[in-house]
Amino acid sequence: MKELICIVCPKGCHLKVDEENGYAVTGNSCPRGAEYGKNELSNPTRMLTSTVCIEGGIYPRLPVKTSQAIPKSLLFAAMDEIAKVRLTAPVTCGQVLIPNLLGTGADLVASRDMEAQS
Repeated sequence: MKELICIVCPKGCHLKVDEENGYAVTGNSCPRGAEYGKNELSNPTRMLTSTVCIEGGIYPRLPVKTSQAIPKSLLFAAMDEIAKVRLTAPVTCGQVLIPNLLGTGADLVASRDMEAQS
């Protein structure tokens, strides 16, 4: 039996997940908590946020994120790929920078516009 705190909403329910009985979840006050508990033990995923280098912009770094959660086991490999990115301004918010990051189906996208420096 594993104990988790649900992070889906601000309530922070204390979940108990029984791995031996099909990941049965107790302690949740909504269906989303049950789904979170099961997924967190069977296939944990996370949204990845970071920054990349950008030249010619008003700032030297551009915030980026994945378009969807990726497997937690791939976070460090994804960061290695993100570290290779070098951009030139301008960039628009939502622009795909790395499609299908590590074959996960998630794209790495810009999290803000970055105008070129005048």
